[in-house]
Order: sequence, then C-alpha cells, then structure tokens
Amino acid sequence: MTAGRHLARVARDPSGSAAVEMAMVLPLLMVLAFGSFDMGNYFLNEHIVQKAVRDGARYASRQPLSDYAGCAASAGVETKIQNVTRTGVPAPDQTDQDESRLPWWEATMGGQPTVSVNVDCDSSGTYTGIYNGWADGAVRVTVNADVPYPSLFGMFGLFNDSQFSLRASQEAAVMGI
Repeated sequence: MTAGRHLARVARDPSGSAAVEMAMVLPLLMVLAFGSFDMGNYFLNEHIVQKAVRDGARYASRQPLSDYAGCAASAGVETKIQNVTRTGVPAPDQTDQDESRLPWWEATMGGQPTVSVNVDCDSSGTYTGIYNGWADGAVRVTVNADVPYPSLFGMFGLFNDSQFSLRASQEAAVMGI
C-alpha cells in the first residue's frame, strides 16, 4: 500500500470526527458557560449592593435632625450609615471576620471608602412640620456605594478587579424619627 492511498483512506474514515469537532467547539462552549454564570453572579451582586444602599439611606433618614446640624452628618452617624450599608448593622461586632454583605466588600478599597454619605440642605423655602424652625431647611441624604467586582474570568488572568464595579446610589429625606 502506498502512502498516497493510505492517506486517502484515512481522510475518508469518519471515526474520530466527532472528537475533533468537540475539541473545536469546547472552548466556545466553556466561554459561554462561564460567561453566563459570571453575568448572573454580577447581577445578583449588583442587586445586593442596591439593596444595601437603600437600607443605608433608609437608616440615615430616621436619624435625629440634630445629627445633621450645619448640613453635614456627624462623624458617628456617617460611620453608622456606612456600616449599615456595608454590613447591615450600625456597629458590627469586631470579632466576626465575615460581616459584609459581599465577602470582598471592605470599608475602604484602594484608600477610598466604598460607601460615601452626602448631605444636602434646601433652605430656599419656608417649611412646616418636622423642618419648622430648623435653620438648615429640608435635609436630604444621599448614600453612594462603589464596590469592585471580582470577575470569574479574573481567575484566568483575563480581567482584573478594577475593570468592573458595582455602583449604587439612593437618596432619602431626613425625617428625624
């Protein structure tokens, strides 16, 4: 048997073609599978951060108006708002190592706080009710969170943590309840 006829016979033989096709398609299937999982995980974590910021703004709106004198949150109240947003409690227990709503969510990342609290006062009108006689007018608190998202693809060296962020913002009027 000559080499030419042997090669022709091997080229016509269908056995093994399924393995070759699978080897060609498998990388694409893996990217789709990991991508779908990572996208679902991203949206789940984004929902957790949205809910956390909403909880922080709700907590801030129920603090006494005296904690926002001079149109700024007192240091203790700002820290409590940040803790409620990140951990769900105003003063987390220092003995528990994994308190945050997301395992990698730290109070500060890269030297910057991951939760910021901004106070805005509107003294342009005459207010009645809870703001009657309050020199700063209507007080509004905005809670922002910016949390880096560690992508599943980061394990393979494709993306680093700083490329994706989970960002949320919520605003609430301080009622001083």
